[in-house]
Amino acid sequence: MSHNTFGHLFRVTTWGESHGPALGCVVDGCPPGIALTEADIQPWLDRRRPGQGKFVTQRQEPDAVRILSGVFEDSRTGGQVTTGTPISMIIDNVDQRSRDYSEIAQAFRPGHADYAYFAKYGVRDYRGGGRQSARETAARVAAGAIARKILAGVTIRGAVVQIGPHAVAPERIDFDIAAENEFWAPDAAIVPVWTEHLEKVRKAGSSTGAVVAVEATGVPAGWGAPIYGKLDAELAGALMSINAAKGVEIGAGFASAALSGEENADEMRMGNDGPMFLSNRAGGVLGGISTGQAVTARVAFKPTSSILALRQTLNEKGEEIDLRTKGRHDPCVGIRGTPVVEAMTACVLADAFLRHRAQTGGGAFTLG
Repeated sequence: MSHNTFGHLFRVTTWGESHGPALGCVVDGCPPGIALTEADIQPWLDRRRPGQGKFVTQRQEPDAVRILSGVFEDSRTGGQVTTGTPISMIIDNVDQRSRDYSEIAQAFRPGHADYAYFAKYGVRDYRGGGRQSARETAARVAAGAIARKILAGVTIRGAVVQIGPHAVAPERIDFDIAAENEFWAPDAAIVPVWTEHLEKVRKAGSSTGAVVAVEATGVPAGWGAPIYGKLDAELAGALMSINAAKGVEIGAGFASAALSGEENADEMRMGNDGPMFLSNRAGGVLGGISTGQAVTARVAFKPTSSILALRQTLNEKGEEIDLRTKGRHDPCVGIRGTPVVEAMTACVLADAFLRHRAQTGGGAFTLG
């Protein structure tokens, strides 16, 4: 990954700031001939869009996407398809309230990227965090929508599995119901618990962390590469690049440190359709290469740094001050982070698929 670009064959460059006129992305490397219109992208953006409940930011953005390049009418079908050239997309910002940030124009929010950004560049856009803002992730979701079009047969689903100290028991996780509630909860029983917790957090002007799980099924064996092109390493890097992400686990993750070799080994048997694993603690990746099992990961998101409680900090003059942050902020960024986790997973897998096809022709070796 470079400063603003990630991927190898499927490359995504995002641009724009939270309170600029617009933001967007350029997707390069998408194969030609794939049906693509704004209608294919908009539903995924709608899932991430702000202002859709009292437990997310009340900023009202339609997040309407426009495709500026990389598509054209297919003379055979009359439909719009990708041309193989860079696909540029733009999303206008329409509900900026920059005045909310006037008090922090010279101050650094504790726990925020304000200071680190200023220390690196010597200048920063304080309005909503500028380039550091999670608003940038709308462009990633747009790119992820294109990636999904490439990934025929692969299903990617995300869910919030923990908010604050309240976690969903692993055996109760059902990704199929996650989109049925405002929390992306994979267990209906946890919804009232999270509601009570977030009501207290919101009324206090505070914030809380969360853990988001993602599962990609239908990924065949063979994607990824050993050593420096590991599928799990690239997935972890992509997920860690999401705003407020502070930890990533693949499969059993840190829990595997407490397992014995016998417990950790994903035993194998021959099934009707080829090798069958009896467990999936590896998260669908061994030696950096997909095994054919579901690719699984979890991302830990820190609490939102912009809170109303007075916190000790410094300003650009080096003076010690106390600061509270006004504005419209998510009390739990993990909720709207779920579609972003899905999108980054899709982009990594699309890139892995294209690289695998380029190197091997896309086939897989079989046993027997």
